[in-house]
Amino acid sequence: MKSKKQYTRRNFVETIGFAAGGLYLLPLSSSCKSDNPSKVVNEGKKISKEFEASIDIQLKAVQSKTNIIDGKATDTYSYTGSLIKGEKDSLQQISESSLGPIIRVKKGDKVRIRFENQIPGKSIIHWHGLHVSHENDGHPEYVVTKGETYIYEFEIMNKAGTYWFHPHPHRTTGEQVYKGLAGLFIVTDDEEKSLNLPSGEYDIPVVIQDRTFDENNQLVYLPNGRMDKMRGFLGSEILINGKIDKTLRLHKDGKYRLRLLNGSNSRVYKLAWNTGQPITVFGVDGGLLGSPKKLPYLILGPAQRVNVWLDLSNMLEGEEISLVHKPIPLDDMMGGGMMNGGGMMGRGMMGNDNTNLLPFNSEFKILKIDVESSNPNEAELPERLTKISSLDPMDAVNRNNPRTFHFGMEEMMEWTINGRTYNGMEVADDEIVKLDSTEIWRINNGGNISNNSDNNGGGIMGMHGSGGMMGNRGGMANMMQMPHPVHIHQVQFNILNRNTDNVDQNLWHAVKDGFIDEGWQDSVYLLPGMYMDLIMRFEDFKGLFLYHCHNLEHEDMGMMRNFKIT
Repeated sequence: MKSKKQYTRRNFVETIGFAAGGLYLLPLSSSCKSDNPSKVVNEGKKISKEFEASIDIQLKAVQSKTNIIDGKATDTYSYTGSLIKGEKDSLQQISESSLGPIIRVKKGDKVRIRFENQIPGKSIIHWHGLHVSHENDGHPEYVVTKGETYIYEFEIMNKAGTYWFHPHPHRTTGEQVYKGLAGLFIVTDDEEKSLNLPSGEYDIPVVIQDRTFDENNQLVYLPNGRMDKMRGFLGSEILINGKIDKTLRLHKDGKYRLRLLNGSNSRVYKLAWNTGQPITVFGVDGGLLGSPKKLPYLILGPAQRVNVWLDLSNMLEGEEISLVHKPIPLDDMMGGGMMNGGGMMGRGMMGNDNTNLLPFNSEFKILKIDVESSNPNEAELPERLTKISSLDPMDAVNRNNPRTFHFGMEEMMEWTINGRTYNGMEVADDEIVKLDSTEIWRINNGGNISNNSDNNGGGIMGMHGSGGMMGNRGGMANMMQMPHPVHIHQVQFNILNRNTDNVDQNLWHAVKDGFIDEGWQDSVYLLPGMYMDLIMRFEDFKGLFLYHCHNLEHEDMGMMRNFKIT
């Protein structure tokens, strides 16, 4: 058994000027500013003399070694940053972690990122959840090789929220994220600043990831090759902010904002407090909710973010509470009845009987909070946080005929969207949308939706309804339904409905109280048999953008497509 490093509050993550707390952030000071930014060798994107950046950052993807477990350091990838221009708090590094840095900006800031690739494979960065142009979105066609630099220049147009960044090269996104390439991108605005929410050491990022290590403390990825890709890779250890120690040491009487990101490649979490108290969520992917929402547990799919309120006023010094994953019925989570729960996609391939893979149908600890000495703050969580101006379905140009996308498997054992896979810059006629239009998109994971004639009409649904391309098709495609976390680039959307008529009811009753359908979102978790209607508006930028499964192994296998705004 490998020993796991015990972290004190000062080496969990450290911050200059923070005297207490379990999570510390290190602002990159002016001494870290780069006087010699790397030469731009990617001729497709040069520094614009007309763009006056208020924040200018050099960000490198590098090979690194990280002390995650006692003993030999782990070979990882890391983003390292240096501040060329901007306030020093714009860039914060999580110490002793491959993750980061954390980039903090304000709405209206003009940001330049000089991304330099220093890892062996091609790479590019996607700013997950940000509303930016095609050239700044991190499309796989813009990948740069080792030694090359790509220049991003964009204005922050998003509301205050917790966003993030990660690689987006086709076929190797999963591996690069798994090795450590990811960071938080936190936006503030005047509206949020007017609220008395926790700040400073009371505003804590919590990046949740699962990883597997061998006896030499090295990361293990896809040991079973294509079988692991088909499922999506599951790890046997939970890391918090890139660390195997999962303890936060927080103050009695403190009121905290926990910014949770599911940064795992494919694992979903059913999060709950071990005390049985509700989990209070006040923000989702695209910013604050209209009002806080109390849940018995929270379903957090890959790429999703939430803000959780934690008030330790009623805790005693020396007490502890834990955030845990509660059991989900795994056979049903993986599609129910896939080869009768056994064989390739059942207990064998899906890992249901492998206790080393933290089975979905077991309880395990995500995060432990130790309550230390009192150091109260005056933060509050108001009953009304913001006004959510949701999009009106009556304004959708296709309100009677949602544009429908079926996520599933073709009979050739390929994960597809409407029977198609990613093919460079290719875009189909039914993937072209108009600028300054509002649309409803129906994303479907094997549900029979052909009888909803009031909403579907012809068009795509006429092609791919029940018995069509990916409807209730029999054979291998139906047996291999899995959950699909779906992410749409460039937009934030509202959820109109979540149809569960064809979801296994044992599974649905185990998770139904953990979904949040309010607010602005960019990623959703689609259960087998479920379809959802999302409403979004295409504005400001024309160009090519991606929509895809955010199970990173599925994405790498081609479960990703372009849509074009014209």
